Amino acid sequence: MPIAGLEILLVDGAGGLGSSTAELLKREGANVIVSSRTHGIRADVTIAEDRKRLLDAIPKLYGLVVFTGTPARGEIQDAMRISHQVNYEGPILLAREAAERMRASGTAGAIVLFSTMQAVGLFPGSTAYAGEKAALLHAARILAKECRGAANIRVNVIAPGVMAAGMAEASIASGKYERYLKDSVIPRYGNAEDVARAVRFLLEPDNYITGQVLSVDGGITL
Repeated sequence: MPIAGLEILLVDGAGGLGSSTAELLKREGANVIVSSRTHGIRADVTIAEDRKRLLDAIPKLYGLVVFTGTPARGEIQDAMRISHQVNYEGPILLAREAAERMRASGTAGAIVLFSTMQAVGLFPGSTAYAGEKAALLHAARILAKECRGAANIRVNVIAPGVMAAGMAEASIASGKYERYLKDSVIPRYGNAEDVARAVRFLLEPDNYITGQVLSVDGGITL
């Protein structure tokens, strides 16, 4: 089913993954609205007033895609506190608030949240970041269960692997992930278009998938 004319909000969608997704959706005729802290509709999803203002601006919202994700650095206790707000609490509250509005308006909408390969596989040193992204993944599945059936609001999660876009670019440049290519764990690094196609698939109005996690990682977490 076409997505032409549908209102789709990309939160923190000004980066490499979000920009590629926006381009793909726009080519297919979707009405794409981008939000971030510095571009498009400026909003911080960790702030309740900002989430409300963001949703108020799009009364006919069909699709919500939340790219929000920030690596947790510094002392573990501070990193975990910040990571909780940015990588779990803000995104899942926005998703729940969007789902409630979709339900109230009778919209059979679609929500896609972004987790990480670190929430699917085990990577040393990732506790503060991966723990909250794993919580996001689980909470998204709970929301999917709450919104299934007659409401028909689908909630799914994408867990990207090593992408040559966004946060992973610096790590790729430093050689951090080169061993995965040398050991033939993955055939190549992912690119933004790999993610954009996955988002497009999960946003299709006649999609029959909900409550699932799609790992776009070339097999790195197998």
